[in-house]
Amino acid sequence: MVTGTISDDQWIQYWREGYLRLGTVITPQELSALQQRIDDIMLGRAPVNYSRMLMQLDSETGSYSELSSQTSGHKGATLAYRKIQDLEYDPLFLSYMQKPLFREICGEVYGRHASISCYRAMFMNKPARKGTFLPWHQDAGDQWSLDRDPLVTVWLALDPATRANGCVQVVSGTHRLGLLSKLGHTITQEQERQYCPPDKIAYLELEPGEAVLLHNMVLHRSDVNHTDTPRRAFSVCYLDARTRQHRDHSFPVIFGEGALRPEDLNVPSAQPSSGS
Repeated sequence: MVTGTISDDQWIQYWREGYLRLGTVITPQELSALQQRIDDIMLGRAPVNYSRMLMQLDSETGSYSELSSQTSGHKGATLAYRKIQDLEYDPLFLSYMQKPLFREICGEVYGRHASISCYRAMFMNKPARKGTFLPWHQDAGDQWSLDRDPLVTVWLALDPATRANGCVQVVSGTHRLGLLSKLGHTITQEQERQYCPPDKIAYLELEPGEAVLLHNMVLHRSDVNHTDTPRRAFSVCYLDARTRQHRDHSFPVIFGEGALRPEDLNVPSAQPSSGS
């Protein structure tokens, strides 16, 4: 059954633990369409504007430090992409992002009348027998150059997410520690020993179509994929539409006045330039 709303008890749980399992949030038909669309995007045959998409291939070794740069444009027809951003400009993914449940979540966190933007709408992938180890980190800090911290991320499983294929791992309650480094992102080994002991780690195993709500400050990480099943996911970071980056850059509105509409998006023919 598709989840439609969040109870008061669930909100209490979320604010206590820093994450909340939302259950199934899309229909089987919607799931199938998103799975097919992201594969088509990776293979260069989707009607999207590749020139505006940030795309990053997976590392060959699984090492986070050896990742290639994330740059605009198609990198070749392969299912081994690690990240693809700017999917809010794809009508199919935008329709998913604008579900009433997510408007409800943003209203609870940012205020019922606040307009909501998207910092990033991002496909995240751990191909079969591949994937990159992502160390413990928080999704905030000066590295993002925002004038206020984003607080809400919704992570959707497009494939089964299991311990074996690199599901997200979290440490409950660590969002209440605040930002552990001014820069944000990865933490020190000493902080990992202090805040992330093995017995405190929760493994967010999900079925395809299930989602989890994450507080951006909760410590999380993920392993490489040790299986023959890919671990595809779609992650959306929602933020207050008043947020600015480098003082003047704003982000596409998802809910509220001036919000993107799937029917208004200009979708070009799928023609990624060769070698781009």
